[in-house]
Amino acid sequence: MASQLKDVLLIGYGAVGAVYSLILKRSGLARVTVVARSNYEAAHEKGMTFKSRKYGNIQGWRPDRLFPNIENALDRPYDYVLLSTKAIPEIQRTPALLRPLLSPPYSNLHPQPTYVLFQNGLNVEVDLYDALRRLRPDEEPRIISTAVWIGTGLLDKNVVEHGEFDRVQMGIYRPSTTTTPPTDTQPAHLTEFARMLSAGGSDVTLVPEIQRVKFTKNLWNAVLGASAALAHASLRAFFRPPHLEPGREGSQPTAEEAAGESAREVLEAKATASASAQATAAIPHASPAIGAYTIPFLHETLTEVYELGRTLFPPDDARGIPGLDPDVVQKTLANTSRLHAKPDSVHVPSMLVDVQQERPMEVEHVVGEVVRMGRRASVSLPRMETLYALLLVMQNQFLRKQQEARAQL
Repeated sequence: MASQLKDVLLIGYGAVGAVYSLILKRSGLARVTVVARSNYEAAHEKGMTFKSRKYGNIQGWRPDRLFPNIENALDRPYDYVLLSTKAIPEIQRTPALLRPLLSPPYSNLHPQPTYVLFQNGLNVEVDLYDALRRLRPDEEPRIISTAVWIGTGLLDKNVVEHGEFDRVQMGIYRPSTTTTPPTDTQPAHLTEFARMLSAGGSDVTLVPEIQRVKFTKNLWNAVLGASAALAHASLRAFFRPPHLEPGREGSQPTAEEAAGESAREVLEAKATASASAQATAAIPHASPAIGAYTIPFLHETLTEVYELGRTLFPPDDARGIPGLDPDVVQKTLANTSRLHAKPDSVHVPSMLVDVQQERPMEVEHVVGEVVRMGRRASVSLPRMETLYALLLVMQNQFLRKQQEARAQL
């Protein structure tokens, strides 16, 4: 059985990487080598502790092998390299991170693996694809891209909290948005890796064109995550009415709260209500003014991005591939507001977590790529351009702070 195991190198031992290293090991089909950079010492000394509603409480868990860097793991060929780091090109681009695998002597001694990217954002695959094409011009790079839905986070460097689900949609990356069928060799790599994840307990769906799936998933991060980051406030500050705050469950709005709906600024907004204001009238909101101005802004921004998606990802009737869900904007707002209006809601968007900790965000691939895709397609995105322009100012400050901290080491 051991000879049939697939060698998997997982780079990035944060919460997502840790959960999927556990899943791969649980499958019984993989020999898992992990590169843990910032948390190597804690994971090496104590193992990883999981507090998972799905997989149970596990203490001192370890992969087959654990290293602090990629260089130490170059003693063998790998069938798959799973990258679960944040994609922040201002700090390090993917080919630079993977240079030990893409350079001699490793690249001369071993075939290139199939790369599996568990990363947020759009076009995270481009730099790696181009580097692999330069390395071996006669080979089509094998890259599996994914859209991952998972509720998880690090409570400590070696303690992972995980909820009740982990879902991944995955497909072969191609450098265009067309639905060109995979080559003869690529589907085997895709189905094999999907089988490993499924055997380990994850919910896996294969899709014929992954980019449109990633675009839809990115809609939430690009608009709602970015707005929360700029506001320095969780989405509860957008959607939770005062009478649903913890400790007030079951109560009704006070007279003062109800009077806010009749304020001049709110009444004027209602009198000149836009289509977005009318579409979001029933969406819960944290104040009358937020309901009159902020929630419609979110709807309008989501609509901008949706219109870009309609241009880039039209339906492919010949292959039975639908276009973007025409109700995705309304569904996104309704589902998000319902979740964050609840008194027990504790979720914080990842971009806001980065802001709170004053560390660089995934701005370029989550927001910037949307703007650039819009410009290339001649689709106007004024609200997204505004979000991006303001996020760049914050990002620059965080990058400077990080550079100054490194200079003092």
